[in-house]
Amino acid sequence: MTDGALTLEWPVVATILGMALVTYATKAGGLWLIGRIDGSLRLERALEILPGVLVVSILAAEVLEGGPPEWTSAAVVAVVVWRTERLVLGLLAGVLTVLVLRGTL
Repeated sequence: MTDGALTLEWPVVATILGMALVTYATKAGGLWLIGRIDGSLRLERALEILPGVLVVSILAAEVLEGGPPEWTSAAVVAVVVWRTERLVLGLLAGVLTVLVLRGTL
């Protein structure tokens, strides 16, 4: 970088493009594969709950290692999702809660 200006470094660009290509190939390959499999009801149910399971597994460590702001936010998420049955709305409420309680917002 010179004089505070941002420069474009080709190894970084190549890495990002490579990661995007691999991500796309993974998604396209998964869709292709699932179209070739005769899915059982059990498989369909497992795939339906997978996004929620991934979110919980990612956020569980943060909640367990956190303090009162994180615990309160987790409770807010649980209540909002329970009452509205909308995961995204619950996550937004939780993020806002933790930001307010940490004094960041």
